[in-house]
Amino acid sequence: MRRRLFVQGIVQGVGFRPWVHQLARTHGLTGYVLNSTEGVTIEIEGPEGAQQGFLADFRNHPPPLAEINDVREDALEPVGYQGFVIRESAPAVGAFVLIPPDVATCAECMADFRDPANRRYGYPFTNCTHCGPRYTIIQDIPYDRRFTTMSEFPMCAECHAEYSDPTSRRFHAQPNACPVCGPWVELWDHKEKLAAQGDAIARTKRLLAGGSIVAIKGLGGFHLACVASSDAAVDLLRERKRRSEKPFAIMVRDLETVERLCDVTNADRAALTSIHRPIVLLQGRGSDGISLRVAPGIRQVGVMLPYTPLHHLLFDGAEFDALVMTSGNLSEEPIVCKNEEVASRLYPLADLFLLHNRRIQTRVDDSVVRTFEGREIPLRRSRGYAPQPVNLGIPVEQVLACGGELKNVLCVTKEHYAVLSQDIGDLENLETLHVFEETLEHMKRFFRVNPVAVAHDLHPQYLSTRFALALDGVEKIGVQHHHAHIGACMAENHLDGSVMGVALDGTGFGTDGKIWGGEFLVCDYTQFERHYHFRYVPLAGGDTGVRQLWRSGLAYAQDAGLSLDFAVDSKALGVVQKMIAQGVNTIETSSCGRLFDAVASILGLRMEANYEGQGAMELEALSATQQDTSAYPFDFDADTVDLRETIRALARDLHEPKLAGRRFHNTIAGVVNEVCLRLRAQTGLQRVCLSGGTFQNMLLLGRTVEVLRRSGFEVFFHTQVPPNDGGLCLGQAAIANGLLRIRKSGA
Repeated sequence: MRRRLFVQGIVQGVGFRPWVHQLARTHGLTGYVLNSTEGVTIEIEGPEGAQQGFLADFRNHPPPLAEINDVREDALEPVGYQGFVIRESAPAVGAFVLIPPDVATCAECMADFRDPANRRYGYPFTNCTHCGPRYTIIQDIPYDRRFTTMSEFPMCAECHAEYSDPTSRRFHAQPNACPVCGPWVELWDHKEKLAAQGDAIARTKRLLAGGSIVAIKGLGGFHLACVASSDAAVDLLRERKRRSEKPFAIMVRDLETVERLCDVTNADRAALTSIHRPIVLLQGRGSDGISLRVAPGIRQVGVMLPYTPLHHLLFDGAEFDALVMTSGNLSEEPIVCKNEEVASRLYPLADLFLLHNRRIQTRVDDSVVRTFEGREIPLRRSRGYAPQPVNLGIPVEQVLACGGELKNVLCVTKEHYAVLSQDIGDLENLETLHVFEETLEHMKRFFRVNPVAVAHDLHPQYLSTRFALALDGVEKIGVQHHHAHIGACMAENHLDGSVMGVALDGTGFGTDGKIWGGEFLVCDYTQFERHYHFRYVPLAGGDTGVRQLWRSGLAYAQDAGLSLDFAVDSKALGVVQKMIAQGVNTIETSSCGRLFDAVASILGLRMEANYEGQGAMELEALSATQQDTSAYPFDFDADTVDLRETIRALARDLHEPKLAGRRFHNTIAGVVNEVCLRLRAQTGLQRVCLSGGTFQNMLLLGRTVEVLRRSGFEVFFHTQVPPNDGGLCLGQAAIANGLLRIRKSGA
């Protein structure tokens, strides 16, 4: 008997074919395995018992990086195969395969890299089928070396022998290389090459220890690095990067050092040491090993472990234990990924440049996560995760979803997958728009997508919306911002039917032309009803009002009938008071983000933000130090949550800002619970989806989940895509597909 297996999932670039080859030989079967632009095709011949043994191992023990999502099986007449072979890849027109993300160096490659007798000893680009670059080097599918940027490095005889040997861990490892035939590193200053290979890395370590700022090329782009314990080096980097207070991420030598510098839970350890190696937000201990200038004003520090051999070399024998490793760009610009971009974009920022000559096809920044209830909650989903798909579990049309303005991410759907791009950044300038367009072209090519519809936000001025509306030949589907947030939470949790959606964030264009952000919906994948929302307050000055938190504080105070002192210029205060009173250059908003800004300013924490969410982050950090379960009162006015009494009560606790902050968090959790109780009574619904950037706040998320569960609700939140606007595109795509299904069925 002959069986043909057609396998879909993440099955290319993960050592799948050599594993199948060895598995077939172990069970004494003949046939073949090959990559196609659809997945992997396998044919096996042999005794039925041997085939059943093969199938059992196939299902239960796949390679560590593989993800088998679907297997179709056909019974065929035997043809008499002689042996088992790996055949040449077979492209199929219009079909696609899932592309694996870049992953951290595996233990076996680290052993090779550390072994003085191994020919890859100290080689910065050591990898195998279980680790190393994937998404960042792929130019097209199927995933073969000729379709990657490694095609520029012909393998030497020894590497080619490994690549061709079915018993080798590097059998068909597309980035396979060694010091003889592979990429290399060089250290440059602004004028000339200073050193190469080992000497370049040794000099880089000495210069970093001496206080220099070095631009280091990695997997998906450049980092700007300096010693994390040095106030002077961190301040200099802030000055050059024009990033006055926004926290920097750091890379730490090893897990033991992380545990000395930060509080680490078991879930944090798992995230830090996973194959994804994200930046994990941890509570710092105020150790002198990390300058307070790394994350001023908050206790949280973004920490990652080395994830390439080059990173490990930087720490070997170095005088430092932690390096600032921040994106290689000027603030608000896309990350630099090409050597030819260095002179124009990184020369003003760095003293030296550690380059390598392996081209990066797709620029990808580091991912950022927090942990909650033993699971990761992504805040930025990029390297290590993108473009790993979300399996929607149902057939979908080919749809493009363009995301929002901030934390932009693209999504394409095909078959039963939603494939999200890496984080693109904030679409606020032409350079980032070019990356948006570049990423879209990559995704259309990689995943063979020809969209029949494009989903977009309702905000008419978003660059993503304008891009979508300018596309020819596709149906345009506008999706309300907060409906998209809840749709994303539903999609990743495989929910169908109607749910209660709690969407709390900073800015979302409402159907009434106002700025929403404190929304309580009942929705499914085709429609939503806004049942409750936070009371509108006037935001004076648009974007200026978002940066100057005291403007929100003044609006909430005046709305509550309070006259409070704000530590700002009296003339500016008077101008804004008049703007609010006369309704000049103001817009009404129900934003929960602006509410957090207001409380941060009323409590005297911060009057002006230097980066998005700064006031809320500092308020969370302050409140987390206080243990208290009490809350402030609040009211309802028909469908409006009235927080004026909350603000009045909070103002009476100004002498105890930590207590006031904690009670405020408890109050918002209580508001969510009370609204959901009312909605359950009205609708009979039991499921609650929590989404929006405000739920990046783990103190608020924890209290909200706790009180909702106590009330008997089934609570869902994000663990695959960010709760912030980085997950918006998934909701847009899910809702667009829901609408297309309805139209197709004629319902």
